[in-house]
Amino acid sequence: MTRKSLVSAIVFSCVLALGMPARGEDAKKAAAPAGGAKSVDAAWEKAIVANDLDAIVACYAPDAVMWGPGEVEAKGEKAIRASYAALLKDNTVKEAKTSDTQYRTAGKISVGWGHFSMTMQPKAGGAPVTMKGRFNEVAAEKDGKWAYIVDHASVEPAPPAPAKK
Repeated sequence: MTRKSLVSAIVFSCVLALGMPARGEDAKKAAAPAGGAKSVDAAWEKAIVANDLDAIVACYAPDAVMWGPGEVEAKGEKAIRASYAALLKDNTVKEAKTSDTQYRTAGKISVGWGHFSMTMQPKAGGAPVTMKGRFNEVAAEKDGKWAYIVDHASVEPAPPAPAKK
């Protein structure tokens, strides 16, 4: 095998390995890299449950884009801040969790996806409301800090109606 062929084979193997799911104990390490989208999710969960608007917004890059459940596109820090400010004006977030998550990181870019649930207590009174949905996101590392650059969440659709016989 020539040196050029060997280098090509190594590069191809690395690219292939990045896209393939890991197995066994190595799966936990591969699915949970230091930093990346998983670390931003952890920071976001802590910030949203603390109802800390500044900490929530700090999870986003200044030029990030966000699509919240049932919301119009929010581009940039000012719009993302306004979206969360509106949520927190009317609600106190009591719990936020992600589940069925998957993460992939390559260099300074990381993607994540899964499901979420968030329980909010309306400030006007009444029973708590739990929103369940799914999300996908892209985070990027800049100057040692990971932040969302794309965040998209949607509410779980209603299950299909039973088939008529």
